[in-house]
This record gives sequence, C-alpha cells and structure tokens, in this order.
Amino acid sequence: MTKNQALYEYALRLGDTSLVLGHRLSEWCGHAPLLEEDIALSNMALDLIGQSRLMLAYAGTLEGKGNDEDALAYHRDARQYRNLLLAEQPNGDFGYTIARHFLLSAYLVTLYQKLTKSSDETLNGFAQKSLKEMIYHLRHASDWMLRLGDGTPESKQRVQESLDACWLFTDDFFDADAVDAILQDGTAPDLADIKTTWLVTVTSVITLAGLQIPATTNGFMRSGSRKGNHTEYLGHLLADMQFIPRAYPGTKW
Repeated sequence: MTKNQALYEYALRLGDTSLVLGHRLSEWCGHAPLLEEDIALSNMALDLIGQSRLMLAYAGTLEGKGNDEDALAYHRDARQYRNLLLAEQPNGDFGYTIARHFLLSAYLVTLYQKLTKSSDETLNGFAQKSLKEMIYHLRHASDWMLRLGDGTPESKQRVQESLDACWLFTDDFFDADAVDAILQDGTAPDLADIKTTWLVTVTSVITLAGLQIPATTNGFMRSGSRKGNHTEYLGHLLADMQFIPRAYPGTKW
C-alpha cells in the first residue's frame, strides 16, 4: 500500500463516520423531546455532514478517478464504507442517542486535537475547523449525560443501559492497521495515545454522572469497520440515504 492509498483510506474513515453519524442525528428532526433539542441535533447533523463533505472531497482527489463527495457518498455499497460501527447504530431512545454521541464526540475531539499537528495540510486544516464544532458536540452530550445520570431512577437506569450497549463498539475506534502504520510519519496520530486521552475524558464524565464504566469481562467487543465489516443497520441506512441519487443517476438539481 502506498502512502497515497493510505491517505485515501484515512480520509474515507473520517468522512464516512461524519456522514453516517450526521444522517443518524438528522433522523431526530421533528422528533426530539424538546424544541431546543430538535434544533440542536439538526445543527449538529449539519456540522457533521459539512465535515464529511470536506473529507470525501479530499478522498476523491486522492483516488484520482473523478469521484466527488456526492459520488462517494451516494454510489458506494455498504462494504465500501469505512465509518465507525457505533455511528451506524439506530437512534433508539434519546438516552441511547446521547450515549452514542458522547462516546463518538469524545473520540473525535481527541483525534482532531492531534490532527491539528498533522504534516498533511488538508488534514490539518480540516481538523482546525472541525475541532471547534466537535468541542460543542462533546459539551452538549456531556451535559445530557450528567442530567440523565443524575436525574430520576428511570433516566439513570436507561442511560446506563444505553452506555453499556454503545460500549460494545468502542474497541472499533482504536483498531489500528496498516493504514495507521504508514501514516505514523507525522500525518496521523497514534491511536494508542488517543485511547488513553479518550478514556480519561469519558471516565470523568461517566463518574460525575453517577454512572459506571461498562464491564467487558466476557471480552466480546465489536470491530471491523476498517475492513468494511459492518452491522446490518448500515445497509438499511444507505437504502434511505442513497435512494434518490441511485433511482435517478446523473440528475442535476
């Protein structure tokens, strides 16, 4: 694998995760429990889709086959996607959405902080812009983790169950492979370092909320997104997201 190919894969990972998570949050539009949350979740979805456009456009340039961000978003199959597995999980109730967004935002904030020092100008600029947005996402999700964890017995139980369910996919965040090894020349950060910082961040909020770090004593954790091994939910999501471009290929709006 060449460095250009590794960069292409890395850009897809960033772009696909933002795109899929943004689509999931957009599904709350008109359905959130509070009007303020309806607006907040919709705006965060727009942040993520904007981030996705930047990285998918960069991936198209690196690929060199004339594919722009729309072609990569709408004309790839599920096995070609590289988004983190947690991002594609269904919204569930509000507590599950918050737990999912909390864990992913903490990861992306840590990753983007490291990427602001990248020797790659495009990744560096992307991280500088996106970090400001994701800091807000993390603060929003953290505030809700505290409110739900320190709320009623039911809210605490349900957000703990949501956290337990989401935790199953967190090893996937740090599943380093040949792409990461190639980019360890100052282009991309070490995932082991990111995991250390991420654990400190999430542990502090979870503890303050009166919740428990999920136990993984059985050793079973889900991973495989970097190889295109996804859960069944991604295919259903793409069927909705890609319907119009695939039904009317080449249409200009």
